[in-house]
Formats: sequence, C-alpha cells, structure tokens
Amino acid sequence: MADTRYDVVGIGNALVDVLVEVDDAKVAAAGMAKGGMTLVEREQSDALYETLPAGIERSGGSCGNTMAGLAALGGKGAYIGKVRDDQFGDVFRHDMTAIGVDFVASPAIDGPGTGKCLVMVTPDAQRTMVTYLGTASDFTPTDVQDAVIAAGKVVYLEGYLFDRDAAKDAFAAAADAAHAAGREVALTLSDSFCVGRHRDAFLALVRDHVDILFANEDEITSLYQVDDFDAALQNARRDCRIACLTRSEKGSVVISKDEVHVVDAEPVDKVVDTTGAGDQYAAGFLYGYTQGRSLVDAARIGGIMAAEVISHYGARPEADVAALVRDKLGA
Repeated sequence: MADTRYDVVGIGNALVDVLVEVDDAKVAAAGMAKGGMTLVEREQSDALYETLPAGIERSGGSCGNTMAGLAALGGKGAYIGKVRDDQFGDVFRHDMTAIGVDFVASPAIDGPGTGKCLVMVTPDAQRTMVTYLGTASDFTPTDVQDAVIAAGKVVYLEGYLFDRDAAKDAFAAAADAAHAAGREVALTLSDSFCVGRHRDAFLALVRDHVDILFANEDEITSLYQVDDFDAALQNARRDCRIACLTRSEKGSVVISKDEVHVVDAEPVDKVVDTTGAGDQYAAGFLYGYTQGRSLVDAARIGGIMAAEVISHYGARPEADVAALVRDKLGA
C-alpha cells in the first residue's frame, strides 16, 4: 500500500457558511422547511442574504466542518471540492489551509461563483439551511484526484454533493479509486430531504461502494422507508460493514456485521445550536477509527465532538477538543 499522508480525504460542497440568529417568523417568511436544507439559485440566495442580520461568515459546508473537526483533534486531512477564483473562493482556501487541512483543488476560472450556505438558527437551536451551491455543484469525475484519495486511509463523501448526476458519477469514481488503493469509503447521508430526492441512487451507493455509513435517525428511516429505527438499523447492518446512527440526546448506535454498540450521548449543560452536530460526530468517529481505536471509543469521541459543538453557535469546535478527548478517554 502507498504511503499514507492523510487520515481522511473529504469530498464535498465547498461553501462559505453564513450563520445568523433569527426567529421562527423569519424562517416562515422565507418559505423554508424548518430544520431542513433547501437548494436555491443565486438570485434567491442573494435576496435572502440581504434581509438577514449580521452573522458569522467563514469557510464551511458539511464536509468542510468535518475536516475542521478532524484537524482540531490532531488528524491529517485533505479536502477536494470546487470553488471559483473569487473573493469567497479565496476565503475558503485560506481558511481550510489555516486550520491544517490541505485544500488540493485548483479554483475554477469561469462559471458560477463560489457557493454559500445561509444557516438560520432559531431559539430552539434548530438550523434551517438555504444553500446556493454555485460552482461547488459542478463536481465531476474529472475532479476526483486518485493520487490524493490513495494517500488517505478513508475517503469521506458528503451526501449534500450527491444532488447532481455528475457528482453521483464522481462519488462512484472516488469509491473505486479508494478501493483500488486498498482504502475505505465513508458516506454521510447529510439530510433526510436529500435522501428523499435520491433514495434509489443512495441505496445503490451504500450497497455497492460504502464501508462506513453515517446517518441520523430521520435519514436512515427515510433511506429504507420504514417508520421504526430498529428496522432501519437491521437494513443498515445488512448493507454496510459499519454504520454509525446518531439519535440526538439518545446518543448513537454503531453497528457492524457482528457487533451492536449503544453509546450514550455526552452531557451538555445547554443546547445552543445544533448546527454541525452530525458533522462533528463524523469527525470524531473518523479520527478515532483511523487512529486504531475501538468502535465504541470512536463513537465516544464522536459524541464528545457533537456535545462540544452544540454548546455554542457555529459548526466547528471552539474548545481544545483534543484535550477533552484525553481527559475523558485517556491517551
């Protein structure tokens, strides 16, 4: 096997996140499904952006947040995604590099601008995302960098990127490149609305290409079109080598062919903002997994990361999470 430069290579929507606090009336006035992710065109994104209060703007996207969490824990990561040669694209590249993640893609010199995700956080800590994908959604098999993927222990695929047909082909190409190099493929389903739009394609991807699946309760029941979590769990157990299923305050269930582990959620004094909880759980699990930890320890690290990020606004950790993990689990 080739030398391993990276623990995880992430592939996702390279977006600039704009995080703002709003009330329920603002979400309703925007015509958005509360708690979900809605794809819009640039004109609608720009119009909504102009009506929002001041917020936090920085590189983001679901996979970007996971890679940031991995780096915060001390993991080595690379990111493959598309940005434009514009101001937002420069911000994304600089921010990812500054946190210790190699951004290995060259910016596009024409076409749509760099995408952005408007994240409206309501007082109940729910987040409603309005996403203009921009050039991020133009990801195709030609953007898959086989040599970079071969240098990572795991390639991590962001379900949000799965919306376009060319990206579906790119996911299959990335998975093939990983497996050809003896690496593993992880996928996050990202959003139950996204699953509903592409259920058959997601099922084919999970069954044919994915080693490690990340999903929350809504996403996994949507994928298998069942109302019962246990039924969804058994389906996932059949289709995946490892599945990490998160259940908010109930913690997570990690399953493999021979094991089922129920892992309690980490205590949180106050839930402030659920943005990034799933992203950081994946970061923690993948970090533990690529460092040779047990499935239970990897899930606990995921829980520690999720608990930290929901205790404040923003989708990335603010505390010294490496120290938190050492304190709770030991070296």
